[in-house]
Amino acid sequence: MAFVLPDRNQLQKKYKKALPARDHILKEITGILETAVQPLSSRPTIKGRIKEFDSYYKKYLKLLKETPGIDPVITDLLALRIICPFLEDLSVVEKLIRGNFSVTELDRKGAHFSFKEFGYESVHLLIQIPPDLTAQWGPCGVEAVEIQVRTILQDAWAEVEHELVYKAEFTPFDDPMKRRLAAVNASLSLADSIFQEIRSYQRQLNREMGKRRNSFYRKIEDSTDGLLFEEEHETETEMPALPEPNYQSTIDDLLLNALYAHNQNRFAEAIAFYSRILDMNPAPSIVSLIYKHRGMAYFAQSKYEEAIDDFTKSLKFDKKSYKSAYYRGVVRSVLREYAGAVDDFTLSLEINPYQNFTLYRRGQAYYHLEDYPAALADCNASLALDPEFETALRFRSLLLNKLKMRG
Repeated sequence: MAFVLPDRNQLQKKYKKALPARDHILKEITGILETAVQPLSSRPTIKGRIKEFDSYYKKYLKLLKETPGIDPVITDLLALRIICPFLEDLSVVEKLIRGNFSVTELDRKGAHFSFKEFGYESVHLLIQIPPDLTAQWGPCGVEAVEIQVRTILQDAWAEVEHELVYKAEFTPFDDPMKRRLAAVNASLSLADSIFQEIRSYQRQLNREMGKRRNSFYRKIEDSTDGLLFEEEHETETEMPALPEPNYQSTIDDLLLNALYAHNQNRFAEAIAFYSRILDMNPAPSIVSLIYKHRGMAYFAQSKYEEAIDDFTKSLKFDKKSYKSAYYRGVVRSVLREYAGAVDDFTLSLEINPYQNFTLYRRGQAYYHLEDYPAALADCNASLALDPEFETALRFRSLLLNKLKMRG
């Protein structure tokens, strides 16, 4: 069979003619994807490239050799790479791509490798170039764009493997060398899995801390705002049962167990977990955090002196813990020790002045000390930080009436 050799110059002219359209289309698609992934907290990175002519021509010849007489279709002439921090992001990004473009092909590269093999993992998608982009910028010589979705570590391995294996004149054929490459790849895969586990664990901790914090704030409102406003509070609904704690001995496990118990209103059990953590003599920053959490559990049990003692110890181990100072002030407000509460709220505001709730609570304490001008000043400062703070708006109306009556 006679082979017809391609004309490099003609191919290069054709390549250059379509280059402006390719550049515009790639930028447009990149913009669509950047908008699509923007809501993700992990903020994936998007990189785009147009295959240079030399690489294009080399691949053209390779494909022509494999299928003589058939004009090669190079699917990665326009390519994008979306690099994600965590494994969980991959499926989310894939779904976003499907929601914005027509996917014509999907290949999960590396999924078939055994633990003894080395090779990069990646999700490759071919998307059809939207017809409106072709109409706007003109034909670009291809109908699809390749999108690769990888984690940071998968991308790092792919870059190194490309240099060591794909671009090299020969690849490692010695078994020990192959095993070393496979070990590196396995280590990176394991690291990806561990990062994902940590990410999931952090999310679980944050979720439980958020529940615990909301419960604490509800008790604050029930204990303090009722002295200002005569109103019925809604009955607190029973919290749904949470998963049973995992009784392990690490600080992280004990903290999660404590938060589970705390959020199920099993305060004595939560306090016991917090105390076990303190018995392990952790770093000062952790000691401060645990005293703060245990103080909140004591507060939930109405053990106010114990709560004050723990918030004081939290401040001792972390002098910048403005929340511990704030919480101690709240407990003193509940005990109607308003002068001490003012001191604690002031300390909290000296550490972090941008706290509308602390300003509001100090205003409350001033109110009970009958220092209405100081209370109004704090209330106005709180509203300057949050003009829609409804309770502070009601408090200001109360103060203005008090001052009018006094005047």
